[in-house]
Amino acid sequence: MSSAEVFVQSEVRGAAAVITLQRPEVLNAFHGPMLAQLEAAVQAAANDPAVVGIVITGAGRGFCAGLDAAALAATADAGSGTRREPDPDELPGLFSYLVQVPKPVIAAVNGVAAGGGFVLVAKCDLRFASTSAAFTTVFSKRGLISEHGLSWLTPRQVGMGDALDLLWSSRKIDAAEAYRIGLVQRVVEPEALVADAVAYVDDLAANVSPNSLAVTKRLAYAHLGAEMRAAFTEADVATYEALDHPDVKEGVASFVERRPPRFRRLGAG
Repeated sequence: MSSAEVFVQSEVRGAAAVITLQRPEVLNAFHGPMLAQLEAAVQAAANDPAVVGIVITGAGRGFCAGLDAAALAATADAGSGTRREPDPDELPGLFSYLVQVPKPVIAAVNGVAAGGGFVLVAKCDLRFASTSAAFTTVFSKRGLISEHGLSWLTPRQVGMGDALDLLWSSRKIDAAEAYRIGLVQRVVEPEALVADAVAYVDDLAANVSPNSLAVTKRLAYAHLGAEMRAAFTEADVATYEALDHPDVKEGVASFVERRPPRFRRLGAG
């Protein structure tokens, strides 16, 4: 494997960074180099002021089949010896950095999302699915548990009953069922999938404050497990901090002057 091989491609379309997993011959199953390139691409997009939101999709007919066979076998052989001590400033678990990115992250699920691919989908903020998409957690069929925080995320996304069904049975569900249970927010035809996600980001860029998006994302995740008074208090503090942010003056001015807002992009320094 050449160090120059590219397993993830990124391009800016409109206000969106479109990040494409590029191992179509193995349904975009990941290994170490691919994981590193994906995180680097996401962080670059997070730091780019041209980017308001991030879209992650897969090349070919699959979204992501999870850990590739060789890496999975090596992990099984190594057992718990593969565990690394977590950074106290980071959430543990695969793809958890996506939750801490201050920009919206959309999974544009073009095909099967299995195992670690399901984790990637779950760690994105929104999920748009092609009509040819499919989802399976897989873990219980490999003797594994619901890894990387899925036992916390999935019940909050689809409810306890449907979450336990997906995590216990590891059965494959199609896009229509994923939409019915609330795992995905949109189902679109394959040829329109990425364009639809980009259009969503472009609409955000034209109409809403990137700072508002970032603060709302942070509070929404933080408050999922918070006691009510603590959550209300934190939101109250954030509300008054927002009143001192330049975006409030710009938002009000654009409304009064009946013009599109010109909010400052995140990553502009």
